[in-house]
Amino acid sequence: MIEVRVRHEVIRIEPWGPDSLRVRVGRHRITEDLPGALVAPKPSEVEESEHRIVNGALTATVELVDTDTGVVPVLSFTRTDTGAELFTEQRAHFWWPGPRLREERGGGYARLEQRFHAYPGERFYGLGQHTHGRLDQKGMVVDLVQRNGEVSVPFVLSSRGYGLLWNSPAVGRVELAENGTRWVADSARQIDYWVTAGTPLQILSRYADATGHAPMLPEWASGFWQSKLRYRSQEELLAVAREHKRRGLPMSVLVADFFHWTHLGDWQFDPAEWPDPDAMLAELDSLGIRLMVSIWPSVSPLSANYAEMRDRGLLVGTDHGIPAHAPWHDKGFDVEMPVSFYDPTNPAAREFVWRTVKANYYDRGVRAFWLDACEPELQPGHPHNLSFHSGPGSEVANLYPLASAQTFHEGARGDGAEDVVLLCRSAWAGSQRYGAALWSGDIPATWASLRAQVRAGLNVALSGIPWWTTDIGGFHGGDPDSPEYRELMVRWFQYGVFCPLFRLHGVRDPRVPFGPEMTGGPNEVWSYGEEAGELIAASLWLRERIRPYLMTQMRAAHEHGTPPMRPLFTEFPDDAAAWEVDDQFLLGPDLLVAPVLHAGARSRSVYLPSGATWTDAWTGEVASGGLVAAPLDRIPLFLRDGAKLPIAG
Repeated sequence: MIEVRVRHEVIRIEPWGPDSLRVRVGRHRITEDLPGALVAPKPSEVEESEHRIVNGALTATVELVDTDTGVVPVLSFTRTDTGAELFTEQRAHFWWPGPRLREERGGGYARLEQRFHAYPGERFYGLGQHTHGRLDQKGMVVDLVQRNGEVSVPFVLSSRGYGLLWNSPAVGRVELAENGTRWVADSARQIDYWVTAGTPLQILSRYADATGHAPMLPEWASGFWQSKLRYRSQEELLAVAREHKRRGLPMSVLVADFFHWTHLGDWQFDPAEWPDPDAMLAELDSLGIRLMVSIWPSVSPLSANYAEMRDRGLLVGTDHGIPAHAPWHDKGFDVEMPVSFYDPTNPAAREFVWRTVKANYYDRGVRAFWLDACEPELQPGHPHNLSFHSGPGSEVANLYPLASAQTFHEGARGDGAEDVVLLCRSAWAGSQRYGAALWSGDIPATWASLRAQVRAGLNVALSGIPWWTTDIGGFHGGDPDSPEYRELMVRWFQYGVFCPLFRLHGVRDPRVPFGPEMTGGPNEVWSYGEEAGELIAASLWLRERIRPYLMTQMRAAHEHGTPPMRPLFTEFPDDAAAWEVDDQFLLGPDLLVAPVLHAGARSRSVYLPSGATWTDAWTGEVASGGLVAAPLDRIPLFLRDGAKLPIAG
């Protein structure tokens, strides 16, 4: 570790895993106990001098630059073997400020800025999940805040051969501009970031070491998940399971969505609609199906748990106004009412929620929990007004989805479970270590949305979260009787087969106003007509055939941090064209997937990276790319260097 002090500024650089360094910058001192994503580092051999530290492939140097207003420390990061510059800090002005800016807010908090140079041709990937539809995010401004479909994971992988984690859950933004990169925290106590160097797969492996590896995905979770908005009763849900099995279709998970409870925050089945959950779970088990239940972090004043949680300080507070954060139309109440959220940064709140969930779900055998709206879903979006056990909302709000996943992961592990899966609508850096599976939120049921999902999923993979899925068919809308929508559904299923998790969901037409009676239109395999139903069924069986291969990739994700779904450049970093492809991907190292993303298309252009021999997975013929056939019953798939997969049956 080296530490450089100039006036009141303290810069500490220390090894944090092989080929990796952690940088913290504080005023007067380095504060050790701030919330962040990093876990204890693996040991590494380090060389140090007064202003230089070398950790494997990565070297950091602090240059003391004389200016008219005094000495300014400037950090640069280079490749140890060649001395080539990876990136360096950039001073904002020739005299003031330097590469870091601290504007005091009082009480030790400040608006913090960290600037780095921009480089011609550099590309940035990661940053969680966003709806902007871009894979390379160079040139963009991205808010660091959690919203439905906008998932802030402040980690970027650069085409220059490094990865950087902005290790702060503060609300802010990152600007990936042509004239510089700037990370901003609106209100926090110190700058904290982590850097590593290497190839894309090495960077992702080091990042998993630094923020935590995902557990091993349970085998049952790799199959097909059936869901709609919503099955309103025990009998309605069981009827779908029985019909699925009658038709001989595979299903691994069936979902009881929101409003299955008595009141929001009770976290229990409503006995009027679900009179015998134990019998329901037993029948599903006999059919080889796991039940997933929806868990919201919200607590209604009508809930039996509200008064105790309020009085014990287990709910998120506010700096101004009453501690309520969103409107909700609860059962038994004709109008919307304000509801609160539990505070998962409070260990006592985590214990309370898990104890309640354990008694009402886990002890019955439920091992799949849908942590919906876990951004949390603020209406209006006022994270700066929140007050958490771990700090002000401005400084810690982005931590919420990680802490909520921690509630369930640690609770289940503490009770001996090894196979719990958490489906989350939001995440933060390190969420993967708590078994968080991310899905892309409430997205439109359109072709444009499908195209955006391909890029969003790849950026999630490059953000360290290997378990990811979409609402197949989109969430908002879709007419099951429309031929045009049926085509979209078929193509979305064909794409979904090769996502880490394979899940159907959505609120189909006809739609009704939000409230306890809503259910959405039909959304089962047979809801889309005979032709589409047969093609969807073929996708279900294709998924079954590749599950052993997928589980091998999940093992690699667990052990090495390499995501199952990945961009072409992760395997072919020396192929310049592979860095530009954003509508294809690899599933593991051996299978290249080229989904069909436009209405009416029966062919598409495919790029096959150099450095490998590719064969058409459907025909076994050697392929060279270019325009390839894509009839409605299949999408282009290619196998690398003689790999064998049962694609064609």
